[in-house]
Amino acid sequence: MKQMLTILIAGPYRSGTNDDPVLMEQNLRKLEEMALPIFRAGHIPVIGEWFALPLLRAGGSTHPGDAVYEEILYPVAGRLITKCDAVLRITGASKGADEDVRIAQERGLPVYYTLEDVLAAGA
Repeated sequence: MKQMLTILIAGPYRSGTNDDPVLMEQNLRKLEEMALPIFRAGHIPVIGEWFALPLLRAGGSTHPGDAVYEEILYPVAGRLITKCDAVLRITGASKGADEDVRIAQERGLPVYYTLEDVLAAGA
């Protein structure tokens, strides 16, 4: 029986958007496009923004980069990765996603760079 894994999907969210909310939403959708195939393969996909965005609203963040945003957005992914078994790093420049990869490698977790690699590895 294949083991169920929790896989963090990491990639650009704010990067390259000049804080345009439409572009940030498009980046989130790109991350989310990876989630359903991972779920259908028997795993639990997670995206840091799924956890961070409600916290940002509750904390009163008014724009990307404000104090609440900095307090919550990236630390959520750092905490979340400690509960994950692997990382899928999708394409695009992102300091946050690069940090997720660094943490994953430091923890000895597999890092995949394409959805096909995740599925081929049986992850």
